[in-house]
Amino acid sequence: MVFLFRLLFPELELEVWGFDEHRIGLKPIRRRVWALRGRTPLAQERPRYRWLYVYAFIRPGTGESEYWLLPSVSVEGFQLVLEAFARLRGAGAGKLVLVVLDQAGWHTSGRVEPARGLGLCYLPSYSPELQPVERVWGLIDAVVANGQVQDEEELWAKVEARCAYLQTQPALIQSYTLFHWWPGGC
Repeated sequence: MVFLFRLLFPELELEVWGFDEHRIGLKPIRRRVWALRGRTPLAQERPRYRWLYVYAFIRPGTGESEYWLLPSVSVEGFQLVLEAFARLRGAGAGKLVLVVLDQAGWHTSGRVEPARGLGLCYLPSYSPELQPVERVWGLIDAVVANGQVQDEEELWAKVEARCAYLQTQPALIQSYTLFHWWPGGC
């Protein structure tokens, strides 16, 4: 597809990004930990059901990443994030930004209007293994695993700091997300 695009429109710059949302909250995420033989590690948890959503754009070909934190998922929130992302990437007359995403209801709603220069490419239904962004969630979850947050403010602060850190680590993002079939350099 990218080859065909470049053949038909050689004058346009093309970027291909993956997009997805991830719910993270005060409900504990358990991870395995090392412990001495015969010792059971303890992780205190107090399940609470407050969430935040990480909206992530990942460019596997270069390792670039962009994150937005929102309190919910909705068509309106998705539309605002798409518009902000298109402005940030300079999508428009000379540049096409293609976003690969799943078919969640708020992605396919008729009320979603992609900005000029922004194209949406939908993955087949029930195919998270094709979405490179899915591989990044474990990196973000690490800051809250095994009961490391006490309240909602701490959750937002830790996730925001982790996302800011991941934006400075393109090699790490690329190592997690660059599938062999993903178009290189896009």
